[in-house]
Amino acid sequence: MSLRVLMVTSEWPTVENPSGVPFLVNQVESLRQLGISVDVFSFRGNGQPRQYYDAWRRLSREKQIENYDLVHAQFGQSGLIVPKSLSCPVVVTFHGSDLNGYYNSKGNLKLGGWILRKVSQFVALRADAIILVSRTLARYLPGDRPYHVIPCGVDLSVFRPMKKRDARRQLDLSENGQIVLFTGGVRNPIKRVGLARESVELLGKQGMDVRLLIANGVQPDRMPLYLNASDALLLTSIREGSPTIVKEALACNLPIVSVDVGDVRERLKELDACAVCSEDTPQAIAGALQRVLSYQGPLELRHAVKNLGLDSTAARIVEVYSAVIGKYQ
Repeated sequence: MSLRVLMVTSEWPTVENPSGVPFLVNQVESLRQLGISVDVFSFRGNGQPRQYYDAWRRLSREKQIENYDLVHAQFGQSGLIVPKSLSCPVVVTFHGSDLNGYYNSKGNLKLGGWILRKVSQFVALRADAIILVSRTLARYLPGDRPYHVIPCGVDLSVFRPMKKRDARRQLDLSENGQIVLFTGGVRNPIKRVGLARESVELLGKQGMDVRLLIANGVQPDRMPLYLNASDALLLTSIREGSPTIVKEALACNLPIVSVDVGDVRERLKELDACAVCSEDTPQAIAGALQRVLSYQGPLELRHAVKNLGLDSTAARIVEVYSAVIGKYQ
């Protein structure tokens, strides 16, 4: 299909952060490999109305904007700057942080998070088609807006199993003991690194030789090493959409322990080597970690993401493009 698409996003790699939003960069490249012509319009809003206004003016003045067949906004806030007078359809992908809003460490929705949710709901009313990375986000959509569920894909050629011993050697990690991996970031209160630390410390007090490995600021091309060097991935977030790290871990056959957030329960159902905690307490998480780290069965988890390769998810997005353009004409 020969289509010209303008991707509008408030998150994109910068000089300061050249490895930012790899899941979105991968999606753009996957669409291009399918023959879709994709140009990217990126900006930084940072929660500042003036910056959104400046981005809206810059995009409105783009002389070529009317030549696109479709505009695809990534994140609800990005859709806010798309001119209403466009003569082509607008698709919006909601990733979770937009419709969920953001919270403090106690799980309370912050004022800025409430505003972000309301902005995203407003954008959803204007969109010609809506993509959600997780079905759980639908509860925040206004009215009975139809939507498509398409999680971000995983590069299955990069995230694949390798020998744990080799991965640990490359990271200069001891081959002894068990490693629980945490990748949420230590400064983001939504990820709750403190809860992760306390849960693993409980295992140590029970005599288990286990430690928490925090992969903070790791380059994307190094993440497969961290996943393969570990014995379990731990997710303790207050809110998520469809966490990419969960799918990447499954692609590497790494067991997962997670609180019940986003689409994790759906993703891990029927996987005996993984566990979803109904209670987000250190005791419940430590108990789940103990069971998962003691699991003796075969670690065959990669099949759970076989349909989430980059090419497959890109093809599903193109189907949305085709449908919305067909209705628009």
